[in-house]
Amino acid sequence: MSFVSTLTRRTPEQDTDMSTANTGQQTPMLDVRGLRKVYASAKRSVEAVRDLTFSIDPGELVCLVGPSGCGKTTLLRCISGLLETTSGEVVLEGKRVSGPPEGMAVVFQEYGRSLFPWLTVWQNVELPLKEKGISRAERKRLTTESLVAVGLADFHSAHPWQLSGGMQQRVAIARAVAYEPHVLLMDEPFAAVDAQTRGELEDLVRALWERLGVTVLFVTHDIDEAVYLGQRVVVLSSSPTVVLEDVTIDLPAERDQLTTRALPRFTELRAHVYERVQQAKSGAQAAE
Repeated sequence: MSFVSTLTRRTPEQDTDMSTANTGQQTPMLDVRGLRKVYASAKRSVEAVRDLTFSIDPGELVCLVGPSGCGKTTLLRCISGLLETTSGEVVLEGKRVSGPPEGMAVVFQEYGRSLFPWLTVWQNVELPLKEKGISRAERKRLTTESLVAVGLADFHSAHPWQLSGGMQQRVAIARAVAYEPHVLLMDEPFAAVDAQTRGELEDLVRALWERLGVTVLFVTHDIDEAVYLGQRVVVLSSSPTVVLEDVTIDLPAERDQLTTRALPRFTELRAHVYERVQQAKSGAQAAE
């Protein structure tokens, strides 16, 4: 089934029903188990990630925050199969990740470097589909629908360098969506855009997530962004990294930039996550 073509809203209950149909219990879409990463050289070794364990259920949107240098990039590289773990494992849909998995797509922070400037918007979105061996007719359908979903249908013949930063990041999102991933990793994707554009892109991500039912792991330094977007916020400690706290974000499912951010509960959750990040900076570890 195409995530993009149907654009049908799936509820968390429906995702749970799908994941429990055969087993009778929830099966995580993404499971990080005791992940440890040590960078070793002839002169020294550096423990970047000590013991990371968390899971994400099908259809969840989970945000990851922590101090600068806490190992978020290392974690994402391990999850995406681009970096081998020292110990522990990453399991996607019940299968251990040993290389870039087919059911995963990544949207990077540096959209300018992830897009090919000599290709048009259409060609940038279509390229991974060609590499996947998808037929021409299916590529046309997926590319068209993905560009429509991110509001760039009228810019298919433009080149990335002719677009604003926010529009370039929409191209990167369209490319990821067109690939029809089961899991979407987003590595600080809005860090380089202005505040107004950032809000628009946040709402775009939530709209796509709600409609497509894709599982999202969103990494950000912005605490407000994490609380606004996520169903959960996983707070990491300083390096060597462990999970400091897994915070449930019990805000209304329907959110908007003005109403949601004005809620007293939003302020409470933001303050709590901020406090935990500050504790992480001071070297605090997970509570027993």
